[in-house]
Order: sequence, then C-alpha cells, then structure tokens
Amino acid sequence: MDRSPLFLAALASAAVPGLDPASVEALPGTPDHQYDVAFVQDTQHRRWVVRVPRTQAAAAQMESTFGLLGLLARRLPFSVPTPKGFAPLKEGGRAAIYPFLPGQNIDFGALPAGPGLAAELGRAIAALHNADHGLFEEAGLPAYDADTYRTRRLTELDRAAATGHVPTGLLARWEKQLEDVALWRFAPTPTHGDLTGDQVLVVFEDDQDASTGRVRALTGWEDAKVADPADDFSALATQASEPAIETLMEAYAHARSERPDPHLLTRARLVAEMRVLSALLAAVSGGDRLLVERHAATLRRLEQEVHEREEAAHDYRHTEPTPARRPVPVVVPPVVVEDSEEEDEDVAVMFAPTAGEDDLEGPDAQPDAELHPEAQEPVAQPEPDDGDEPESHHDADLAEPADSEVVDDDERVARHEPRDDSTTEIPVTPPTAGASHTGPSRPVQFDDDDDDVDGDGDGEDPGPEFEPGYSRS
Repeated sequence: MDRSPLFLAALASAAVPGLDPASVEALPGTPDHQYDVAFVQDTQHRRWVVRVPRTQAAAAQMESTFGLLGLLARRLPFSVPTPKGFAPLKEGGRAAIYPFLPGQNIDFGALPAGPGLAAELGRAIAALHNADHGLFEEAGLPAYDADTYRTRRLTELDRAAATGHVPTGLLARWEKQLEDVALWRFAPTPTHGDLTGDQVLVVFEDDQDASTGRVRALTGWEDAKVADPADDFSALATQASEPAIETLMEAYAHARSERPDPHLLTRARLVAEMRVLSALLAAVSGGDRLLVERHAATLRRLEQEVHEREEAAHDYRHTEPTPARRPVPVVVPPVVVEDSEEEDEDVAVMFAPTAGEDDLEGPDAQPDAELHPEAQEPVAQPEPDDGDEPESHHDADLAEPADSEVVDDDERVARHEPRDDSTTEIPVTPPTAGASHTGPSRPVQFDDDDDDVDGDGDGEDPGPEFEPGYSRS
C-alpha cells in the first residue's frame, strides 16, 4: 500500500532522536515495488532516507540485511546504508531510517568505456566479491555452492513452467543451459544480488566528464547472499555496451583475489532472462491476476527477442563472400611486332635521351612530331667536305637491337637517314697507303675517353689525319 509523505516523515521523527522534519519528498511507487521510500530534511539541514516494507516477505528480507550492513560498512571501499533508527509498524516489521548518501544513480546503457567510471565500477564489484564469506554467515544470510545454486535455478524454472505462462521456446533454451554442468563451475562469492543502475550511487569530480566518476555507495542489499558472482553482472551484461563491458571486466579481473571463471558473462545473461520468473511466481502466489498477465506478456516478448537475436546471429544471406586468396593484377603480354624495322624504331624512341630533333620515319614517329613541331619535316644531312669536320648531331636513334647489322655511313647518307653519334663503338679502318678512296669522305666521331681510337686495341695515336680540323693539301 502507498503511504503518505507525512506518515513517512512521522516515522522518521519517531525513529531517530533529535530528527525534526522540515520537508519531505516521497518517491513515486509502482505495484511491483516492495518498499515505500521518502527523503526527509530536518531543521538542522540533515537529509535522511525512510524505507518501509510493503509486505511481510519484504519486511523479513530487509531485517536480514541489518546485521550485514553494519559488518560491511567498515570493510568496503565504498559506503553502504547503515540504519540509525527503526520504527515499528502495525502490520508487522519495522521501518528503517538511514542517513542520506550523496550521489546519483547511473544508466548502465550510457556507461562510458575506457578508464573512469566503468573501471571504477569493476573494481567496486571485485571488492565486494573479495569480502570474507564469514561476514555473510555471521549475518545469517544464505550461502550456496555451485551445484546447489544450479539445482535451485532448475527448481525455480520447473515451478514457473507449471504455471503455464512460460513459452516453450524459453523453457527449452533455459533447460539446456542449466543442464550444461560446464557452465556452472564457479567459485561462490559474496554478492549484492540485485545490482542495477538504481542501486549504484556515483559522484563526479567534473560533471561534464564521465571519466571522473567514482562509486560512492551501493544500496538495496535485500538479496545479498553467497552465491554465483554472475548475479551482479546480469544487468550490466544486457544493458551496457560491449566496449564498456570489456573495460569493466578487465578492471574486475585485475582486482579479484581469484581468477574469474570463463563462463561468468554467459550465466549473467541467463540470469537476466530468468529474472522475471521470480516476479511471476510471486504474483501467482499473491493471486494478482493482472500482474500475472503482465509478467506473462513480458515472457512472450522476451521469447520473440531471443528468437530474432538467434536468427540474426545465424543469418548469412547478406554476408559478402570472402575470396579464397587476394586478387592479383592481371599481366597483359605485350604485342609482338613482326616487322623488324618498326621494332627498331620503337626501341630507338623508348631509349632516346631527349625528344629528338630529327623526325623518325614511319607511323610510330607521330608522338614525337606532335611534341616538336619543328621536327615534323625530315632534314637531310649535308655531305661534309674533305676539309670540314661535320658537326655532332644528337639523334633519337641511340640504340639498335643487338642482332641488327650496323649500316654504313655512305648508305645512311644515300638514304637520307641521320647518323648515329652515340658512344656505341664504331669499327674504323684507318686509310692505308695506296688504297683508293671512292665516294664521299666518311666522318668519324671519337669518344674523348677512349684512347684506342683506331679499334686495333693498341691504344696508339692513329696520326694527324684523324685529328679534328685536319685537311689534305
């Protein structure tokens, strides 16, 4: 039942000596809430939290945590609500009044990854799981080993299935995971039991920077027990992003005194799916048909979501095929030209040091002619006189195929072809006495760095007739 804010403020005043209420603010309740909660501010500007159970079961559950909170308050790096007074209720049980703990609740779905709040939350959970088991036993809270806890989950599933409100798809899925013993090999730890964003209070050094967040306190310890550590990750595993989960689990693993088991997150997702079963069984036992139908509808939606998720995970229709090996560029073989003269001209153009001042004959000379319009008309070389040394010409025909024969200069002049003045060695036969010389004189180009100008290999000076500017008298 809903209690008025004034009634809750009166309970606080009766429970704590010297508490004179000045204002009160009650939190809105819903039918599935187990407690009425209000914030009271007294005349000394102190703030208090009033917590009143709605049912006998909730009252018994809250009573079991009072002793534990006093023990944990001195052993955890964050605060826990410790009651400062109690007020008896007519229907049974007690209302508890706690000092207000500063901080704000967080949304696990907006938990940022990286150093900061996610890592801080992971270390806070690890500190709780590292706590001494004897503290929970001393407070009278239940403790379960791995196999007993798995059996307890199976029993709860069987009871829920008997109501006829659990879809068959979910029943088959949950039974398969609960019967897989390999998933349930864990070391029991002290757990909060109901760790959601509403139970975490954080403070920020900079309100604009989420990485400065620190865990100030954990509230709502009514489900605390020694059991599966995956229970404290059920909300995080289904609400937080994958990068945030990775950050949190890394910080958690480093802070734990024992290595976490590899199936922790798998069980955490299973616990999140099965959480509605407890609410369904409570509604059935209470005879609330409207609440039962509401939980049944939640289970039907969950079955649809799980089915769609599994289909999406196994749908390969829109996956692009991956090639077996990386494609390599296709090499196109060059076109083989049968005509040796055209091949010679192509090779000469490719290896020319400059664009060429004289036009090449043939159809392949068109590109050079476009680059040098002044070289479009072929120019015939004048025949040198006996007393004149011909000028040096740089020609585009610098290289010829290795298997081609050297054309005689007289033939080149007759065919109006430019002479090859490259440094390619030209065989020269010096004039001998009595030898008749017919035809035009043949100009000879020598390499300045070559001492063996006559080509006989002796390296001697062939004589003045081979000096530049020499003329016969």
